[in-house]
Amino acid sequence: MFRFFWVIFVNLFRIPYYVIKAECMQTHIEDYTEKQRYALAMKVANMVRRTAGIKTSVYGTQNLPKSGGYVMYANHQGKYDALGIMLGHKEPCSVVMDDKRSHGVVVKQFIDMLGGKRLEKDNLKQSMKIIHEVAEEVKQGRKYIIFPAGGYWNASNRVDPFKPGSFKAAMRAKAPIVPVAIIDSYKAFETNTIGRVKTQVHFLKPLYYEDYKDMKAVEIAKIVEKMIKDCIRKQKSDIFI
Repeated sequence: MFRFFWVIFVNLFRIPYYVIKAECMQTHIEDYTEKQRYALAMKVANMVRRTAGIKTSVYGTQNLPKSGGYVMYANHQGKYDALGIMLGHKEPCSVVMDDKRSHGVVVKQFIDMLGGKRLEKDNLKQSMKIIHEVAEEVKQGRKYIIFPAGGYWNASNRVDPFKPGSFKAAMRAKAPIVPVAIIDSYKAFETNTIGRVKTQVHFLKPLYYEDYKDMKAVEIAKIVEKMIKDCIRKQKSDIFI
């Protein structure tokens, strides 16, 4: 957490500008394309990364579908996860985020700029509505990041069990499912250090609709979870997941 507060402190004179710019974009959203809003969001993300002394290595971008919408499903380690994935994803994409974590300064503007979704975990009806909205937008070509573990509780590379319901978004859209393995991302903001850290993002081979159309959500969740665990084991052979 110390690094997170350090980033806020160092960028105190920059943050108001980006907050005001983001609010302006939201107020006049019809005047800005999704690419323009994404570019500003990535400018903020890079400012955070540089200030925090984080280097993120990205692998497997060739696995990303060349056209149409898709859903990226990633393991979850902390506050830097979505930023790390997006910094390696050139095309505009958005994220489904826990509502309780989405209203802080900069975070709120970041989510709004990206057209992100706020998920109320304890509200089943609202959760299903969000999944439906994501599915409809993915059908129209949008890209989303979802963290199927539902949260992060351990500062480590351990992968928590995936919730099958989160895969309904891709299933309803009949869209590609892109597993994403993040490694050492927890070191960015979930530990009390300030030294430079290195994280990894791996875009794995996608599951297309033809691959999973006869499967249930539980089966898909297990396959994606295993793919991510296998990737982490390959990179971090000394850890137990």
